[in-house]
Amino acid sequence: MNNFLKWFFAFITAMLQGFGEIFLGIGRGIRQIFDVPGYISMFRSYCGSFTIAEWICSVLALIIVIGIYVLLAAMLILAVRKYLRFRHSIVSNEDLLEEISLLQLRVMKLTKEKDDIMALKVAQMGLPESGVLSMANAKFSENSGGEEQAAEGGEAAPAMVPGQDGVIQTTDQRFSKLIEVDSFYKNYEPPEYDNTITLKEFVERYRNFACSRMHLYYDHKTIRLFLAGMASTKLIILQGISGTGKTSLPYSLGKFLQMDTTIASVQPSWRDRTELFGYFNEFTKSFNETEVLKRIYSSNYNNDINFILLDEMNIARVEYYFAEMLSILEMPNAAEWELDIVPNVWSTDPVKLDHGKIVIPQNIWYIGTANNDDSTYAISDKVYDRAQPINLDTKGVAFEAPDTPPMNLGYDHLNGLFEEAFKMYPISQENLKKIQQLDLWVIEKLRVAFGNRILKQMNLFVPVYVACGGEELDGIDYVLSTKIFRKFESLNLAMLREELKELCAYLLKLFGKNTMHESIAYLERLQKLF
Repeated sequence: MNNFLKWFFAFITAMLQGFGEIFLGIGRGIRQIFDVPGYISMFRSYCGSFTIAEWICSVLALIIVIGIYVLLAAMLILAVRKYLRFRHSIVSNEDLLEEISLLQLRVMKLTKEKDDIMALKVAQMGLPESGVLSMANAKFSENSGGEEQAAEGGEAAPAMVPGQDGVIQTTDQRFSKLIEVDSFYKNYEPPEYDNTITLKEFVERYRNFACSRMHLYYDHKTIRLFLAGMASTKLIILQGISGTGKTSLPYSLGKFLQMDTTIASVQPSWRDRTELFGYFNEFTKSFNETEVLKRIYSSNYNNDINFILLDEMNIARVEYYFAEMLSILEMPNAAEWELDIVPNVWSTDPVKLDHGKIVIPQNIWYIGTANNDDSTYAISDKVYDRAQPINLDTKGVAFEAPDTPPMNLGYDHLNGLFEEAFKMYPISQENLKKIQQLDLWVIEKLRVAFGNRILKQMNLFVPVYVACGGEELDGIDYVLSTKIFRKFESLNLAMLREELKELCAYLLKLFGKNTMHESIAYLERLQKLF
């Protein structure tokens, strides 16, 4: 056993000496690498016989060696920083997971408290308690025959049972804002409307009002386009860069007509119609009314021109929260423009709520503002086809205007002006034939058709644009550029540059030189982008 111990001691000693030699060797190597006094002494022993070229080479050699050391040190520091950052992110993730677990525990606790409160509420109404109860399940069945059920220690609650006419008799009110509208219009006296103004005079007066009273500057063309858009559709999209007056245009127009525009600021979380029109809260038994719903309802009472502004409308998907309204506005019979609000009828519901439905009146327009950037969604063809886009790409130029007061303009008179324009300024047969020829050319070359809806809107848009003081070809040009040629963006334009050039030449040949400025400028921009 002694021999084994001697051997084992010698074996371990030799091994440890080897490790010691490694560390000593590394230490000697590091000391040798950074032996600056030795390097200086060595340099002095050789530099005495250096020529000029050798001095230059020696200096360059020293610079290169120092640079290598600096680079190695920087790489080492960078590696250490990355490691520390990586460790920090791991620790942060662990802290985040721990925080999430704590939040989940709190949510579970709050959910339990909510269930207890709801169970207590239901018990007070005379129903037995359960773990999780919704107020939807707390309704009394029709088989109860209107009998009262008493809660333990509480008072009896009457059942809400529809009568023979289907109306639920109750004293509760679920539409507080709409009932306020009913009360307001009981003693309402409409203002004296200016029923002598023409469309051309309206453009001039509003332009002067916006300048003199609100310091907003719009050119005649922008106002003409807006009025023509109102004549062709109930949905107008104002698009362009920030700061060009997209929101200010409908806002100031509401001030001019003395009917303030209702502004709904669209939020990224909007996913359905409840964000716009409200919803019935089963727990509180009341309807969460929005200002948009209130404006639609009140428009049924008056003959004013009403605007609802959907500010930043494409920060959420328009097809989600505005889908039902898009379908309603497309119906040819305006008498069918109704929106379902609630599925049943209460005896205390507002006067103009017909069997849970609200009528969408004709004297209201929906104006949307849209920016195209990384924070917004692209507006689909479904929306564009039903709307009239108006591009605001330039800032208004200041001008002098006489002080112009606001006015009252009735919807009946404005609609009459539109009807009169349709009869007096229809698109000429010559231009209609040219539009048909252009349609055939575009179908043949680019496989894109105009569509009956767009042609119908053009026949409404152009006459009003002319009645406002514009030129017929300018109106046609604007509709083509914003409603037809915009569809080209979905094509493979990189392969269609020659066709776009041919289309520009064909437009000039068809409609004449120095015409179709909007369309040609848009097509040329497409060629540059793609």
